[in-house]
Amino acid sequence: MITFDPQAWTPPKAPALTDEYEENDLLASAMRLPTGGAGPEDVVVTDDGLAYTGIDDGRILRFPVGGGDAAVVADTGGRPLGIELSGDGTLLVCDADKGLLRVIPTGEVTTLVDSFDGQRFVFTNNAAIASDGTIYFTVTSTRYTIHVYIDDLLEHSGTGRLFAYRPDGTTELLLDGLQFANGVALDSNETSVFVVETGSYRVLRYWLTGDHAGKTDVFADNLPGFPDNASFGNGILWIGAPSPRQALVDMMMPRPWLRKLSNRLPDSTKPKALRHGMILGFDETGAVRHNLQDSTGSVAITTSARWHEGHLYIGSLQEPDIIVYDLG
Repeated sequence: MITFDPQAWTPPKAPALTDEYEENDLLASAMRLPTGGAGPEDVVVTDDGLAYTGIDDGRILRFPVGGGDAAVVADTGGRPLGIELSGDGTLLVCDADKGLLRVIPTGEVTTLVDSFDGQRFVFTNNAAIASDGTIYFTVTSTRYTIHVYIDDLLEHSGTGRLFAYRPDGTTELLLDGLQFANGVALDSNETSVFVVETGSYRVLRYWLTGDHAGKTDVFADNLPGFPDNASFGNGILWIGAPSPRQALVDMMMPRPWLRKLSNRLPDSTKPKALRHGMILGFDETGAVRHNLQDSTGSVAITTSARWHEGHLYIGSLQEPDIIVYDLG
């Protein structure tokens, strides 16, 4: 039994949805690809036009990006989140419940790693694969599973981690103490890896090479939403945010006693994501180049965005469809 132990933190004042974050409804008219299920949290697209995603019942699905019925590729038996294409034609899946998995075309699921130093992963989240085969991935929390993720955000105890899984099968801890470690993406030259801290509303940049190797910078700070998955495409770091910031949550963070009270209440009374889609795109200097939203709530709980041939394929933790937005 985990004892909820909230830590005091005073967040920066949330930026208004103006200027570079101007509220808009650009996503509202985007095309939809039905999955026949729910919760296509992340999406990846092959060069020959096939999309892969994992949904909340554990199935990995494949379907043509132009539309058509989904085919079941595999079943992880858990909750697949981040999904990546490996150079050998297999899929890499971050399953929140099962760990870092490999899925071959015939549907066989193999566990690559599900623990570190004898401690089993309880919430594996997102990954990126380098050209040398190294897999950089996050474990969101050592305390809370995805099924009670709100507790980790509100506790703010900072047990998230960034790992590197090497081609020789070894696992290296790169960063510890992250606040709800989430999205992972490599930059265009693989000199650094971006890692999202959902609980701190920011994106970090961990340097892999050069004079700054092993050091960490803040790449994007005080974001207007809860940042989630990350991907890099067409020179842009794409960040999905399932919800804008919430004044109630920011007000609660410096007051552990208030969060303790909230934790004792029924789940139905706890803070929830607002139905307001949000995808942000940053260049490698950290400047905002794309601001895509849907304040109507038609496109909502937007956890990820993947660039492919001029389109963004947008995933969601809860919704039934993948959203396809034409960048023009």
